[in-house]
Amino acid sequence: MHIPDGLIGPGTSFGASAVAVGALAWCVRDQHTSIDDRQVPLAGMAAAYIFAVQMLNFPVASGTSGHLLGGVLAAVLVGPRLGAVCVSVVIVVQAMLFADGGLSALGLNIVNMALVGAIGGYAIFVTLRRVLPRRPQSVVLASGIAAALAPPLAALMFTLEYALGGNEAASVTTVAASMVGAHVIIGIGEGVITALTVSAVITARPELVWGASNLDALQHTPAGAAAGTAASTAASTAIDRMR
Repeated sequence: MHIPDGLIGPGTSFGASAVAVGALAWCVRDQHTSIDDRQVPLAGMAAAYIFAVQMLNFPVASGTSGHLLGGVLAAVLVGPRLGAVCVSVVIVVQAMLFADGGLSALGLNIVNMALVGAIGGYAIFVTLRRVLPRRPQSVVLASGIAAALAPPLAALMFTLEYALGGNEAASVTTVAASMVGAHVIIGIGEGVITALTVSAVITARPELVWGASNLDALQHTPAGAAAGTAASTAASTAIDRMR
């Protein structure tokens, strides 16, 4: 997903940079007054997780790569605006220190992974929350589905950018098939990992999960991260029967 220098033309890159700067300005606006003190270390851990999973790259097509995004997990834990900032910081560090993604393509990569991946993925999460029961298990399910859909959604955005200003090293059809196909598979793994992680956090400290606000039942259960959603549901049911 990291776009290298020269793959997308300067016009499209500049336009994406303008969008990225404007969106990030909105993301950080008033955050110093709205962020809970407990969110700060959680945001740091989310950024570290994103950095780790995005360093695991494999080539896809035309010099770009595929990897997990981690944006939905960050958005569910600390909110979409702060989550997008976490992803953006990781992208900048990767480009400047590890040459993972081009400097001229920073705006493109931020749009694809931070804005589409995190904020777009969170929009899917919120939509699912509205139709699912107001229970902790619904947060886990919605986060997993949203995280599974976010990578192919970001891949589609990259395909659009390539169609607008790509260097024509490969046809748009080839790029679309390679990128979207690879990220559909990546999305399955990301959905599972995100669901398990959210399940673990919401089990231990539900009040820390941004996406778990306004639930009908926020209760601690003995289910762990490895148990996933099924274990959390079973534990909740067992506690209800004991009452």
